[in-house]
Amino acid sequence: MLEAELDNNRTLPHAEDDASSYRALHKPREAFDSRADYLEHELTIMAPRRWRVNLPFRDYRFEMEDWVPAIAATIGKIVMVAAVVAAFATPLGLSDAFVIENARFEMLIAALLFVILFSGILNPTANLSGTHGPLIPLIPLIVASGGHPMAFGLMVGALGLALGAFKGGSLLTRLTSKGVCGGLLLFLGFMGVTSQIKNLFSWAEGIDMGYIAFIITLVALLMYAYLEQVKMRWLAIPLGSGLAALIAFTLGAPLEFTTEPGLPNLNPAYWWGENTGWQLGLPELHHFLAVAPFAVLAVAMWTPDFLGHRVFQELNYPKKADKVLMNVDDTMCVAAARQIVGTSLGGGQLTSSWGTYMVPAAIAKRPIPAGAILTGLLCVVAAVWGYPMDLAVWPPVLSVALIVGVFLPLLEAGLQMTREGKTYQSAGIVVFASTLVNPVFGWSLTMLLDNLGVIGDKERGQSMSRRDRWIIPSIVFVLLCGVMAAVGMFPGVPALLETFRALD
Repeated sequence: MLEAELDNNRTLPHAEDDASSYRALHKPREAFDSRADYLEHELTIMAPRRWRVNLPFRDYRFEMEDWVPAIAATIGKIVMVAAVVAAFATPLGLSDAFVIENARFEMLIAALLFVILFSGILNPTANLSGTHGPLIPLIPLIVASGGHPMAFGLMVGALGLALGAFKGGSLLTRLTSKGVCGGLLLFLGFMGVTSQIKNLFSWAEGIDMGYIAFIITLVALLMYAYLEQVKMRWLAIPLGSGLAALIAFTLGAPLEFTTEPGLPNLNPAYWWGENTGWQLGLPELHHFLAVAPFAVLAVAMWTPDFLGHRVFQELNYPKKADKVLMNVDDTMCVAAARQIVGTSLGGGQLTSSWGTYMVPAAIAKRPIPAGAILTGLLCVVAAVWGYPMDLAVWPPVLSVALIVGVFLPLLEAGLQMTREGKTYQSAGIVVFASTLVNPVFGWSLTMLLDNLGVIGDKERGQSMSRRDRWIIPSIVFVLLCGVMAAVGMFPGVPALLETFRALD
């Protein structure tokens, strides 16, 4: 019996050769009536190896559609990393040159150590580790509270690793209904579209050419509608960004390439020196205490973010493609590890699930690994070459890419999820509460009300255990409200931390 068991174990590495493996089930494009059928078949036959080596052609293939999420993710990465680093650097009095160099350093860390290695090879169901955009407005407050970028990054990584390791992410995902998910997608999509249109017009009016923003937005809208009609929405990002750049350049909008080729400083001692890099030295205990409430909030904001990305996959992938869906807990663990490593090396990034990758990948009906490798390569090229970073952050390219590639699809997905049953009730409360405070408050409050049966599908709550129905949602809601009250996120209510400091 022992010998038989050993024989079985010896055959495990060669499982790719059996009749159920991806390589055995793969069929050429010519065997299908349409390319969409071919791509859906690819999704259904893939069986990614969790925490084992996955190889091209044995476990997945590269397709032309993989360039779509790769291009979108690279554009989003350049912009968001620079925004996070700048949010830290400005109140610390650091220069624009520092922001660019640290952003390039962060892109190399993400590409070489995590995007390619983890999402492309070791665990293709872990989404790429992107940027925690919703937290950017809080960064000046973190600095003003005595926070240290390294202390904050390490604490976020430690809390995220604990949440992922103990399956907290998948638990909270399971407790969130379709109505709550749909409402979150609607809110995020609408807020994203309006903010990007506002940014585009602000840029155009700043160069006294406001009509450019109107023309670009109108052309992007017509292009998106046409791509929807011909079922080629996956082309929206490269085509939309290209048209926006062409129109803006043709009409005389200024574009300067100032970021020259080169490598950033790769020495962690430089970045965390007292007179170099961040010019802060290493953090002390009081720095960790100062950032603790913000770190809890940052990790709490992961769940609605991760949830939205997985749901978007489910809405766009065929029913039998469950093996390639994003694993929320693994994604949290990888994102947390990426946060710890990146911060330790000297980066200023705050990580989360990579939305500008996942949303276009789901639309293009592509799994994570192939596009992840292409994304990593493009990030390295952009960071080293320098000039693509200037083009990616040019407002016409950036805004159109985010509108047609991320926020409009989120709006559509939210509408699709709220068409049936009483999901619209939960969705409406999520939008209302998120507008009042933020998506974390909206998600946690509506999840509690929905599971209690106060809104939405009352039968759903009755089929749940007492722990899942109200104990866990109540704890989550109370904890998050306490953290948000401490840092002053309730409109019109003074921050408790500032109140306590004033009393001292």
